[in-house]
Amino acid sequence: MEFSSKYQRRYFMPPYPCLEWTKKECIEKPPIWCSVDLRDGNQALIIPMSLEEKLEFFGQLVRVGFKEIEIGFPAASDTEYEFCRALIERDLIPDDVAVQVLTQSREHIIEKTFKALEGCKNAVVHLYNSTSVAQREQVFRKSKEEIIEIATSGAKLMNEFKAKTPGNFRFEYSPESFTGTEPEFAAEICNAVIDIWAPTPDNKVIINLPVTVSESMPHVYASQIEYMCRELHNRENIIVSLHPHNDRGCAVADTELGLLAGADRVEGTLFGNGERTGNVDIITLALNMYTHGVEPNLDFSNLPELVEIYERLTRMRVYERMPYSGQLVFAAFSGSHQDAIAKGMKYREEKNLTVWNVPYIPIDPHDLGREYEGDVIRINSQSGKGGIGYLMEQNYGIVMPPKMREHFGYTVKGISDRAHKELKPAEVYEIFENTYVNLKKRLEVVEAHYTQGEQISTEVTVKINGEGRKLRGSGNGRLDAVSNAIKDALGIDYTISTFTENAIEQSSKSKAASYIGISLPGGAVSWGVGIDTDIINSSIKALVSAINNSELI
Repeated sequence: MEFSSKYQRRYFMPPYPCLEWTKKECIEKPPIWCSVDLRDGNQALIIPMSLEEKLEFFGQLVRVGFKEIEIGFPAASDTEYEFCRALIERDLIPDDVAVQVLTQSREHIIEKTFKALEGCKNAVVHLYNSTSVAQREQVFRKSKEEIIEIATSGAKLMNEFKAKTPGNFRFEYSPESFTGTEPEFAAEICNAVIDIWAPTPDNKVIINLPVTVSESMPHVYASQIEYMCRELHNRENIIVSLHPHNDRGCAVADTELGLLAGADRVEGTLFGNGERTGNVDIITLALNMYTHGVEPNLDFSNLPELVEIYERLTRMRVYERMPYSGQLVFAAFSGSHQDAIAKGMKYREEKNLTVWNVPYIPIDPHDLGREYEGDVIRINSQSGKGGIGYLMEQNYGIVMPPKMREHFGYTVKGISDRAHKELKPAEVYEIFENTYVNLKKRLEVVEAHYTQGEQISTEVTVKINGEGRKLRGSGNGRLDAVSNAIKDALGIDYTISTFTENAIEQSSKSKAASYIGISLPGGAVSWGVGIDTDIINSSIKALVSAINNSELI
């Protein structure tokens, strides 16, 4: 395929360098947010939302904290018109929230738009017309002067209808397909509209500069925005707005650099819904700022609930790896990642840290309504001992010694690999229990009695392959005495090479967990775990489990 002759650059750099934005390190304050889910997002759905669905979605956007919400194109359909009227007549628009509606620069459409808005306490009327070279030449076949006439005639009509329509209205203008428009012409047409609307400090005008179709790398858009911020008339009374689409996968970067370049406002959607590859995802933008210590003034503290509402109302699906929102964005399957996360979480707990800096996890999942268990450490054939050990400790209070954790890790990975599936925490614990805990295979200790002397003496009742026997032995402690009794009676040889204990909580009862590794004559280690309300009993059960896991009897 020969691309060089087929594709050419369809964007335009400003006529002079606009690179002041490159001197800024980060975004220091949130923009004005405008959700366009109910217009741009809704018109991208295979089945657009019904009136009641749109009303529910609007309520959710208000709860998230949006103060500007584009609700549709009232002149486009009865549902859009009725939705606008329902919000106004049912008094569903809070006093601090403005609804925004879109209109083309045509008199009958502008008239119907203002009719839909009669009595609205706070509305933005959004006028647009296409300005790019491709649109001018191919669609409208009009000169620059004729394209400017479309915009200015609409701007004048909006002044007229505003004067005779009850309500409170602000204005917005978009040179649609801005990124395919010569910057000088974009500034010329925007300034023509600005001069007609004559903004003031109490009645500012929004100039929206959309990435209708992404044409360039993000730094080009930033330079275009900086140019417009310099060239727009009455800049102190202009709110420069961004509306990036995601054709090149650059919507977030376009927006972030556009804000560095001087923009004041962002139009986008939850989860990036929109036509073609979608709009910029406001959740990603807001939480990117949040992780830099900037309060975005939007509440995403219960993302799982927001995902559920969005998927139900739009019939769209949030991709599992969508930043912040996806089901798997915090999931680490890699062993090395899991180990680093587990150690980072433990370090955070030990040091009582307030600043978040856990390896591989850029934001605290709790801030988004997510849980560490099941969200962060996920177990499959790629998992490692660190992650599996962390999961067992966090979920079940099981603190395995390092060598045992390694042995268990290989056991779990093997089972996951053969089953070709992820293992849930309960399944991992079931494997642990079946592999190590209180095993009564060939050997079982029924009871043990101890006598204190120079050493501890014991009489142990056991079952060997179901047959009862009484064994006697002595040692430095109870565990040692039982171990010696078993070794002497059965003629087996091993050494207790690892022995650790910890208290665990199961329901309302406190229990002890004991972990024993016995070294066998050939050098292998056999592991066992005992869990009991009595710490001595738990250690004896661990020893018996380790012997049962060996081939000694």
